[in-house]
Amino acid sequence: MIRKISSLVSLGLAYAFGYLYYAEHFKWRNCFNELGRCFDDDAGVVYLKQSGVVWLLLAVLALGVGLYNAWHLSKS
Repeated sequence: MIRKISSLVSLGLAYAFGYLYYAEHFKWRNCFNELGRCFDDDAGVVYLKQSGVVWLLLAVLALGVGLYNAWHLSKS
């Protein structure tokens, strides 16, 4: 039961981190300057190129944990 909940939570986090990767980095990938910054005039927000690595790493790790738990759940 705990492995099933852990798997669902991890897959949900992978989805959330993947969305944040898209919203904070991927959507702005053509806007970054040589310093790795992108300023959105409409929202008044500065997006950093380095944040994309963090969000993508968190999404991949959460997906890996979720799939690992789901795989071991199906074996037992």
